[in-house]
Amino acid sequence: MTKKIAILPGDGIGPEIMAEAVKVIHCLRDEYGFDVELETAAVGGAAYDASGDPLPESTLKVCHAADAILLGAVGGPQYESLPRELRPEKGLLGLRANFGLFANLRPAILYPELAAASSLKAELVSGLDLLIIRELTGGIYFGEPRGIEESGNGMKTGINTMRYSESEVERIARVAFEAAQKRNKRLCSVDKANVLEVSELWREVVEHVAQDYPDVELSHMYVDNAAMQLVAKPKQFDVIVTGNLFGDILSDIAAMLTGSIGMLPSASLAATGKGMYEPVHGSAPDIAGKGVANPLATILSLAMLLRYSFDLTELANRLERAVGKILQQGFRSADIASSGESVSGTAEIGNAVIDALQS
Repeated sequence: MTKKIAILPGDGIGPEIMAEAVKVIHCLRDEYGFDVELETAAVGGAAYDASGDPLPESTLKVCHAADAILLGAVGGPQYESLPRELRPEKGLLGLRANFGLFANLRPAILYPELAAASSLKAELVSGLDLLIIRELTGGIYFGEPRGIEESGNGMKTGINTMRYSESEVERIARVAFEAAQKRNKRLCSVDKANVLEVSELWREVVEHVAQDYPDVELSHMYVDNAAMQLVAKPKQFDVIVTGNLFGDILSDIAAMLTGSIGMLPSASLAATGKGMYEPVHGSAPDIAGKGVANPLATILSLAMLLRYSFDLTELANRLERAVGKILQQGFRSADIASSGESVSGTAEIGNAVIDALQS
């Protein structure tokens, strides 16, 4: 059966890195019989520029008709003065909410060839392979009430609400326990239960769910300690599960352990199995249009799409091996190049992945 992928290039370097992912998809179709149809739509600033809406109905229609969504990046400084509801990030949050993409999976894997590019000493990160599972549709990013209020004395007050229901915590916990079962059977739940009531509930629910997964070793860690431990002893972790805000921060810390945020893919999954896949990095407007962006996080996000949405595990493994092969061959974008290493452009790296797939 033909699979349908919605292609959302977005803003900044998004169109450049997405072009390489699309080339890879075409290669998988031609070389390995991947039966797929692609449809491209605008989101974020590009959509606002075209229609005045960061997530127009036409884009939602394309995404609803697709089996999976592949996203580039959204945002840019030219949109920062817009009302919040019109900013590019509203399109991203809208996609998460529209499709119930509550589980964000962010692997942090250090390829041996990039040990020198890590922010930590090689002996601390060599062999690093951890998975951060972030709850994506609840917490402080979506909690109400929120806003900026005028007080009686002429001062303003900003309000955001961190809120989680028992059912929201339970469903993300089950995703995390099941992921841990397929890895090394260790799960660390990160919260701030010493000062936040919402984290008290989080911990209580996670411990309750743990009873259904006796083969998984569960531990708890406060978020400030978790941040410290990620840069002190990162290999102690197997799977981390945490809320929206904490996961946003911790996954970016983990990115630097792998050499560059340009190497980190992600999957955002719904209870229905539908998923949206995107690199963890942003739109990087400072290098947009220069042909120097690292496309590997987007290509690795495509591998996650093959695995999680289409159950094409062998094809996903083949693509990940191709990325490993070109790193062994010495291909480096500027963000992962060590001193003295030659630097390849966006298209050159994409072409190298295709060559590795074809060999």
